[in-house]
Amino acid sequence: MARRRVAILISGRGSNMTALIQAAKAKDYPAEIVLVMSNIAGAGGLAKAGDAGIETATVESKPFGKDREAFERKLNETLIAHNIELVCLAGFLRLLTPWFVRQWEGRMLNIHPALLPSYKGLHTHERALADGVKIHGATVHFVVPEMDSGPIIMQGAVAVRDDDTPDTLAARVLGVEHRIYPDALRLVAGGRTRLENGVCKSDASASLPDKLISPAIN
Repeated sequence: MARRRVAILISGRGSNMTALIQAAKAKDYPAEIVLVMSNIAGAGGLAKAGDAGIETATVESKPFGKDREAFERKLNETLIAHNIELVCLAGFLRLLTPWFVRQWEGRMLNIHPALLPSYKGLHTHERALADGVKIHGATVHFVVPEMDSGPIIMQGAVAVRDDDTPDTLAARVLGVEHRIYPDALRLVAGGRTRLENGVCKSDASASLPDKLISPAIN
């Protein structure tokens, strides 16, 4: 099977981007990271991607002001010019319009630092601790117009400790993110998991519990 051409969209240091780039170095990985693009000039992840030999691009969102779709049309032009097949959001700090999401329906993934559908949006670790939850984690999902509401591809969990702070909890969740995002992209790029009629469908080979829900990490 030919490797799928993947673009990663970032706004910052690109922590999950790095995990995806590392995973894609494996010869049997079904995806190739060919482009890293940011909406912020000088984002830290761009230099990391360049050092890894990956082409980078910047389409700044600020000059477009409140015209979100105009910015996304420029973004989309760049993706098409690079023959991108799949898009991974990795700390891309933009709320996408329905227009852009429709262009990439079933072909755009995001990672969120919570066990969706709980704690959509920002400040997930602070909110989880305030609620006294015992299990927290991360979710990889297909992107749909509604924020953090797409069909779930994979989740990973951590146990919340009595002495956790938002920072310590975030650090452990980030470790889970780095593990499940490459696994989820492998499933999608390899054709074993896909979006059909708004539902995440997986082949039998992709439906093992340890592939879909990672065990809690103490």
